[in-house]
Amino acid sequence: MLLAIDIGNTNIKIGVFRGTEIIAHWRVLTERHKLADEYAVLIRNLFDLAQINVGDIHGCVMSCVVPPLMMQFTQLCTKYLGINPIVVGPRVISGLTFDVENPDEMGSDRIANSLAATVMYGSPVIAIAFGTATTFDVVVDNVYVGGCIAPGLGISADALFSLAARLYQVELVRPPKVIARNTVHHMQAGVIIGYTGLVEGIVSRMHTELGTTCPVVVTGGLADVIAKETAIITAVEPNLTLNGLRMIFERNH
Repeated sequence: MLLAIDIGNTNIKIGVFRGTEIIAHWRVLTERHKLADEYAVLIRNLFDLAQINVGDIHGCVMSCVVPPLMMQFTQLCTKYLGINPIVVGPRVISGLTFDVENPDEMGSDRIANSLAATVMYGSPVIAIAFGTATTFDVVVDNVYVGGCIAPGLGISADALFSLAARLYQVELVRPPKVIARNTVHHMQAGVIIGYTGLVEGIVSRMHTELGTTCPVVVTGGLADVIAKETAIITAVEPNLTLNGLRMIFERNH
């Protein structure tokens, strides 16, 4: 079995694959000061709950955008699993090439997302990940040609709630109407419908630059919320990053 780990700024996604099938997956809070031993206990407990034997893990692949945790998870894999993990980056074999000014700036999670979206939906394709930041990645003929980064939906909403003295935190769900009739619905309309407009606007301009429309594949904690608001999104793939990591492992193992 394969252990795939995606270390993000807010959450860490962990998945276990048997072949191409993901048999268990979890999302835990990113804690930058947690030690390898502590994360090992956490993962062991998750495995026990899912009745997965640690000894059955034969490989590990991970992406990380939180540098302090790279060493901790590498140590976890070598010390507790006896495995040297494949750490994803632009110089790791992925099947993609990168037509950008500085490939070394590429986030490893974005590489995984781009590969998985291409394998699953062909290219050209646009992969969108709704996380701490919202990333848009474009692949044409297996070449990563660029993308963009926007403030994440969650932090955009948090900024509104924290900086406006008379506003307060609300659930990020669709309001009954855009022309809302109370403060809660006012904020939900502005955040959810407004962010949908951001996604539609960026994707529309990307289609114009590409000279064609293409599949738009989304992932991330709030992907479902936005996908329900627009027909521009082709598919929601909750495990897009983990599947991309699995594909990269297969190409390097």
